[in-house]
Amino acid sequence: MISDFIYKYYIDPIRLGQPYNIVDTLTYAIILVLSVYLVYRWLRRSGVALDSPFVIATIPYVVLGGLLRVVEDTGMIQSDLRFLLVTPLIFFVVFFIAGGSLVLSRTLGKKGLVPNYLTFYGGVGAGASVVVACLLAWFGLTRTTIDLVVLISILLLATVTSLAVMALLQKVFRWGYAGDPLYRLLIIGQMLDASATGYGIDFGPIPYQEVHVVGSALINWTHTAFSLFPLKLLVVIPAIYVLEMYRREGNREFANMVILAMIVVGLAPGVRDMVRMVLHV
Repeated sequence: MISDFIYKYYIDPIRLGQPYNIVDTLTYAIILVLSVYLVYRWLRRSGVALDSPFVIATIPYVVLGGLLRVVEDTGMIQSDLRFLLVTPLIFFVVFFIAGGSLVLSRTLGKKGLVPNYLTFYGGVGAGASVVVACLLAWFGLTRTTIDLVVLISILLLATVTSLAVMALLQKVFRWGYAGDPLYRLLIIGQMLDASATGYGIDFGPIPYQEVHVVGSALINWTHTAFSLFPLKLLVVIPAIYVLEMYRREGNREFANMVILAMIVVGLAPGVRDMVRMVLHV
């Protein structure tokens, strides 16, 4: 039955908090690719320049997505509304928040009510992230804990590995373009994701597991979650090279959209995993 298939591979993993399977993984990957293209077309038709300032102004919404995912992890929301904060639905929730803020910001900018619509757009995302972060801090202080050792350990690991990758690309490979702020954000997001997952599974205060198919298989094979670092490098380094070649061919805006998508799939889960471990939830 089609309904049984849908429940088994799509609904139950969300409802029961099960790891991803090969079916929903491939489906979400296809949805991600289509979404990147459709959002790119929408932004182009709306006259929004897909340049570095726009991508940087969108980063607070990426952080917001990771923080909202932790809200669901805490169990603060008991109704079925909590499923809106579970992948893949949370991507649509954050998109509508960011999209609504962008439309509002451009409208205010055109009317001269704000001097720079991108600054206002990024500020709304930053403000929303601060509000959610304060909510999570309150939860930690009153219900669980705030483990600063975990926070510092993950941030230190992410910082060291990010700087090492940047040095490799710029000093060893001689890729001067790797110093571009967007590529640096891409590296930082992916290294934070690997750092949080590696620390959480191998040294975390409570048991954690990798829910993604490829990552889980690699961890089971190598017996350490830190094996995700070379996996990340196998993806990130060639991606940066290809994206830069794409940019030089005149497709800079679409390449920036792909870079943003890669930042999202690294930074958002990295923030979620790190904050979740800090709160022991």
